[in-house]
This record gives sequence, structure tokens and C-alpha cells, in this order.
Amino acid sequence: MDEAQVRMRLEAARSEHRDLDAAIAALAGQSLPDQLQIARLKKRKLRLKDEIAMLEDQLIPDIIA
Repeated sequence: MDEAQVRMRLEAARSEHRDLDAAIAALAGQSLPDQLQIARLKKRKLRLKDEIAMLEDQLIPDIIA
């Protein structure tokens, strides 16, 4: 992927991460929250966090000291 594609995917992943955060909060606020669904969303959110970190690393140039 070139830098523009990485930046686009990074922004999409960040947006999805925020959306998942809102969905988890909404589910947790219900009178009878679905714990299994919340756990699945949290797992997806963690995978996105790892992907975001990987994409950010691709954008930072390697500097040899």
C-alpha cells in the first residue's frame, strides 16, 4: 500500500474504533445488556487498535541512529 492508501485505511479504522466504542456504551447502558455481544465488540475493538498501531508504524519512517 502506498502512503495515501495507508492514511485512508487508518482513518477508516479510527472511525470504526470510535463507532464500536459508542456501540459498546449503548449496549452497556441497557437494562439487560448482552454480555456476549459486548465481549465480541470489545474483541473487535482491540483488533482495530492493533491494526491502527501497525498502520501508524508504516507511516513513521525508519531512522537509523
